[in-house]
Amino acid sequence: VAGPLRQLLDGMPDVPAMVLNRRQDVLAWNRAAVALLGDFGARPPAERNLIRLTFLDEDYRARYADWPRAAGACVEVLRMEAGRDPADPVLAALVRELLEKDADFRMWWDSHQVRGARELTKTYRHPVAGPVTLDVQQFAVETHPGQRLVAYTAEPGSPSEEALRFLLQWSAEPAER
Repeated sequence: VAGPLRQLLDGMPDVPAMVLNRRQDVLAWNRAAVALLGDFGARPPAERNLIRLTFLDEDYRARYADWPRAAGACVEVLRMEAGRDPADPVLAALVRELLEKDADFRMWWDSHQVRGARELTKTYRHPVAGPVTLDVQQFAVETHPGQRLVAYTAEPGSPSEEALRFLLQWSAEPAER
């Protein structure tokens, strides 16, 4: 991820944000994203894929308050990307892996639903902060086709904004937990 985009991520300390490619690989993230979704840097690069995590990582799966909705949306986005570039070997390998390892993925994949990235709301069950409902905004990175900045914001004055603020403060404290 280029310097200016990295600076933008780091310049939003109170907004969980990340940069994804069209396969949903997490390319860069900020401290607030780590607090909300976990430390992507602790995973090997091949495991930093939101769709793979959504289906194959039980801890990540448990963070979704409405996992079926989130998982269904992941499959629809993946199907759209597979249609755009059916010759992408990395994308094809991801689809094969998920088809082999997860029955829910197989069911949704076989439904042939297609939907692109869009604005939506997600509720996470955070192990420390509890339920956090966030609006998800996605912005195309014009200088790097196929990349997009994803930012998670809470409604001002809401319990989710308070929970997110608590989470950011908690994650900034020394690791004597």
